[in-house]
Amino acid sequence: MLRVFFLFTLTAIAEIGGCYLFYFWLRRDGSWWVLAASLVTLVLFAWLLTLHPVATGRVYAAYGAVYVVVSVLWLNLVDRSSLSGLEWAGLLLALVGMGMMVSGWTITHK
Repeated sequence: MLRVFFLFTLTAIAEIGGCYLFYFWLRRDGSWWVLAASLVTLVLFAWLLTLHPVATGRVYAAYGAVYVVVSVLWLNLVDRSSLSGLEWAGLLLALVGMGMMVSGWTITHK
């Protein structure tokens, strides 16, 4: 399960980073290098999605939880916005849900 979580985390960072770079390029008059980095990062994101071991719908459902966690951590670390106790609790709940879904993969796919 740790490998799956690591892959989800890389996938989320690639998606959020690629979108952020595109936003930066569009809104802040970034150079074409920023746009190129955005496109490469988003292609990496799409490729990483193909590495997950089960049906696409299951991947998207479990990945959604990790995406929420990485997005809120991005909010905290990059955008420098503090998180409330309820936001931290929500992150924990999302991770527990993802863990339950991924644990089910090994049960139903033996």
